[in-house]
This record gives sequence, C-alpha cells and structure tokens, in this order.
Amino acid sequence: MRAFTCERCGQLLFFENSLCLRCGAALGFVPSRLDMVALEMHPSETYRACANATLAACNWLIEPGDSVPLCRSCVLTRTRPADTDAEGLRQFATAEGAKRRLLLQLYDLRLPIDDELAFDLLSSRVGPVTTGHQDGLITIDLTESDDARREARRTELGEAYRTLLGHFRHEIGHYYFPMLVSAEALLDEARALYGDEREDYQAALERHYRDGPPTDWPERHVSAYATMHPFEDWAETFAHYLHIRDTLQTAAAFGIIVAGPEESHELSLTAAPEQDVGRRSMQAVLSDWFPLTYALNAVNRSMGAADLYPFTLAPTVIDKLAFVHDRVLAARQALILRPGGGARTPERLA
Repeated sequence: MRAFTCERCGQLLFFENSLCLRCGAALGFVPSRLDMVALEMHPSETYRACANATLAACNWLIEPGDSVPLCRSCVLTRTRPADTDAEGLRQFATAEGAKRRLLLQLYDLRLPIDDELAFDLLSSRVGPVTTGHQDGLITIDLTESDDARREARRTELGEAYRTLLGHFRHEIGHYYFPMLVSAEALLDEARALYGDEREDYQAALERHYRDGPPTDWPERHVSAYATMHPFEDWAETFAHYLHIRDTLQTAAAFGIIVAGPEESHELSLTAAPEQDVGRRSMQAVLSDWFPLTYALNAVNRSMGAADLYPFTLAPTVIDKLAFVHDRVLAARQALILRPGGGARTPERLA
C-alpha cells in the first residue's frame, strides 16, 4: 500500500479516509491517479461521491466522464445483501473495503481487468454461500468479515492465516490463471510446478476433505489448502505473492529499513524495500522480504502476540512464487507495449 498525504495540509492519510482530521478537507480516492485528492484543490474537475459512500463506507470518487452512480470498485459488485439485512450490510461494507484494497493493488501492478470480472457479496446467515470463482464471478461469504467466526474457522482448519482480504486475493488468483498462463509453453511450466490443472476438481476436493493434506506439504506448498488441487496451489501462491508485494510496498512507503545484527552466519538481516520492484527478480524481492518478516515477527513477540508472518517458504514454493512474479511482470510489460489492448486498466478507465 502506498502512503497518502492530504493535498491541503500534508497530514498523513489512510486509504480509508474521507476527511482530513487536521484541516477538515473533504477527501476521496481517484483510481486513475492512484491517489487521494482533496476536493477543494480540484475545483475544475467534476469529481462526485460514490452512491455507496454511506452504505459501503466508500471513499472512491466518480471521475469526470463516468456516467454511472457507483465508483469503479462498487460497480463491480453484482449482488449484495438486502436493504433490510442490517447485519449483512455491515459485513458488506467491511468486504467492500477489502475489495477496494485488492483493486488498488491490481491497478498498481497494472494487471488487466476484463469486463467479465464481477463480485457477489452474500452472507451464509441467510442462505447457502460458497466462496469461490467461476468465469470471472467471485463470490465471497460475508460472514468471513466477522473476526471471531473467521478465527474459529482458521483454528478449526489448522490454518496459519485467514483474512477477508486474503480471500479476495485467493479468488482473484483463480481469475488471473487463464489470463496469465495461456500459452502452451507456460501451461507446461505451470504444470511442472503446480501439477496438472486438468485433474478432476470434485474428486480432488473430496479427497482433500476426506484424507487431509500430506504430512510433508510444507516442503512443496505455501499452505495445506494448496495441496488440494493445482488450481488451488496456484491461487494460494498468487495470493501470497500479493501479500508480499503489498507489505513490501507499505514498508517502502513508510521508509522502513531493516538493519539487523551485524553478523549472521546463515541469513541476511538487512533490507531496504523499494516502492516498485518491477525490474527485480523474485529472489531479489525475497532478499528484502525475509529480513522484514524476521523483524516484524520479533516485534510481535515482544508484545506477546503471535508472529505477523507465520510462514516458512521452501525452495519449491519460492520457485512457484517466481513463476507468478514473472507472469505479473510480463502482463505489465504487455500493457505498456499495447496500452490499447483488450482489458481495462486505470489509464483506460480514466
């Protein structure tokens, strides 16, 4: 996540702010700028508040030329809870906040978004809901916005990590597989890393919940759920890649430099994260990532809290992350070379 400041007074802002607490300026996020703006500083630009400003606590602005009443994030939501479902609407607002974080990162990475992408944000409190992805439609069970319920589910499944934003990142990974891995040579490489995605999904699902993951899964997968099917391995790895990129960008934006003990016999303990790693290898990215996670975990332990980053990345998992990294960089380069291509980007949305 980038760091934002008020255009009017320079106060530090958070991505969710709609008002500067220092000077009182009305604020909003402009997707084409990838930045927060103070409305009074742009009197000639006809920015409008999103119609979901209250309902979804949305601070994204509708840009000049956009005729719909919803911002570029809210307009992607196809289905939401009924107006009479107060609890569902509270959860809906939380989910929309996570979705906006996801979309900002996708825009920042210059990943393509086609017209098929849509979201159903529904609560299993009022009917069956399965979080998942199918043909561009991402469904999220809004009960995952309940911290206590989600933590209970995480403990029940023995997961190291479970967040609402993580669900969005996992499902968008499914969305991007056919976009980023379409050439036959890339499919062959993906199958060598993750397995053959043509394997029967339903049979794999039943086997996973019947038998559980293999005991040696940490040697080859980023999570136990990644062992279920090659598609899930890709999606879990893709989500983890987004975690790494976003956290490193936040560290860079706030000038976090890690300078550990001078001597380390096994691992580097220094890191100076960069805002944009678009020309770096995954190994170079991880050279910043690992020292940062050691420091953050140590800080958490000093507070008596669990590790912020409870993962160990085996060499095979690093190879899988590198494949995702290369595909993301290739997609970005393709958009730079062909800015008029058949997918929406922040520039084309503007």
